[in-house]
Amino acid sequence: MLACRSLMKRYVTDRGPVEAVRGIDLDIEAGRYAAIVGRSGSGKSSLMSMIGGLSRPTAGHVLIGGTDIWALSEANAAAFRNTHVGYVFQFASLLPNLRAVDNVALPARLAGTLGRRETAAMAAERLLDVGLDNHFDAFPSELSSGEQRRVVIARALMNQPRLILADEPTSDLDEQTERDIMAVLLAINRDRRTTLLLVTHNLALAGQAEQIIQIADGVIAP
Repeated sequence: MLACRSLMKRYVTDRGPVEAVRGIDLDIEAGRYAAIVGRSGSGKSSLMSMIGGLSRPTAGHVLIGGTDIWALSEANAAAFRNTHVGYVFQFASLLPNLRAVDNVALPARLAGTLGRRETAAMAAERLLDVGLDNHFDAFPSELSSGEQRRVVIARALMNQPRLILADEPTSDLDEQTERDIMAVLLAINRDRRTTLLLVTHNLALAGQAEQIIQIADGVIAP
């Protein structure tokens, strides 16, 4: 499902170049729950942003379902990300002036493959999937932090992606809400066989994964 080959990321700073990721090779099978762990500054978020097509590697390749995403044109890469990858970030990143159902519908509207009624119906289904069937018309300010995160998960599922990338999706939540959000993500992974890649500092969450990738100083620790 996911393959990284000789992946590198170098940042240029006032103090000189910083090698955030240094030649990582990685394979994750379809339908697996994998966790990336490591200390702050270890390179795990840089690795995730390259896998997700958000930050161009200095060198190397990222293949999702056999497609080398960084070999695509900018327009084709954006379309590929929108339809094949779902993102759940640390902060909810919802548009405050849109209702929950409209926030969820955004990826499908960007793809332009469905009509307005079909898009609205599918967005409502995705909210139902994450237990927010009574909050279709709520604005982000009317939702709790946990409910906002559920909307983000519903949005990530909108185009039925094969890969979900979750970067510290529960770090700012209380323990009960964290358990609830992880239960939703793991149910999606289990029931839909959607590949789930999670970045976390929480070793308890990582301990549930089928594959644990320990990052230290920009490389995979042995």
